[in-house]
Amino acid sequence: MNTFATYSADGLRHDVADPVTWSVRVCADRCATCIFRPGNLMNLDPGRVASMVTKAVADEGHIVCHGTLGTEAPAICAGFAVHPIGRAASLALRLARAGVLKTVLVQPDRETKP
Repeated sequence: MNTFATYSADGLRHDVADPVTWSVRVCADRCATCIFRPGNLMNLDPGRVASMVTKAVADEGHIVCHGTLGTEAPAICAGFAVHPIGRAASLALRLARAGVLKTVLVQPDRETKP
């Protein structure tokens, strides 16, 4: 396990970068229940996605794909990675576009929980 792994309050791993390889994981495609797909496939409260995007943008952060949480390869949500404001605000995505970090594409629906 990566010694730089970080975990949220609920114990799910949410780091998307590997400082050893200078890479950042990004989902290659939206998962089947991506919060950026039409409809409310995750049954979230109204406004929840907007508030998640607002917080990520304010923090220069990102949204981790829920399908990769708790795996050895948490990754930035593909929907957030193409969000016009999100992709511009995310430090990790900006560093990847600048060539400072290498992008590693992850298939979220193929990840398995440990």
